[in-house]
Amino acid sequence: MTPPRLVPLLAQFDFARTRLADRLSGPVMDSGDGTDTKVGPITDEEYLWEPVPDCWSIRRHADGPGSRAAFLAGAGDWGRDAAAYPHPWPPPFTTIAWRLSHVTEMLTLRADHTAGTRTLTRDDYRAKGTAAGAVTGFDTAATAWHNALLSVDEAALDTVGYCTYPHGGDAEEPFIEIAWWVNQELLHHGAEIALLRDLYRSGR
Repeated sequence: MTPPRLVPLLAQFDFARTRLADRLSGPVMDSGDGTDTKVGPITDEEYLWEPVPDCWSIRRHADGPGSRAAFLAGAGDWGRDAAAYPHPWPPPFTTIAWRLSHVTEMLTLRADHTAGTRTLTRDDYRAKGTAAGAVTGFDTAATAWHNALLSVDEAALDTVGYCTYPHGGDAEEPFIEIAWWVNQELLHHGAEIALLRDLYRSGR
């Protein structure tokens, strides 16, 4: 049984996940007032759209990193612009592809470090070079995180370091705080992606 304290966080995650998936794929999305708004599926051009100079995005490893990025993170043909800490200042503007890859990687790795092998790193993650592949990858990662949440019990919620994800505060936080934080990541990056879709549509 899902621990009662986790129920509202799980429900919030599932709702945010569905809203972002619908916003990316259509044919309709929740407008926020209970009515459906038509929306088309994201295209490859929009997915990789760089609205300002010197964006961070995903790129073919063969082409190398973009401006102010030190390397391309991840395995496979495509990687995400990245740099070691401290990151460049001011922060580079990031594309839909970068933001969706970031969220998908986070969900994939945190699911693995909660209820999987607890071994995956950013070097194992494969960014998707197409919009359709990225949407499918997001769905797979979100399902993995949902299932990881279903695997925990009351004791796990209070266990510091229960999730061994190596790129956040997981080692210092009880798991329920990590579940809360993942929701915040999905909510704010989902909103950013939705806004970029609006800007892309308006500019054309």
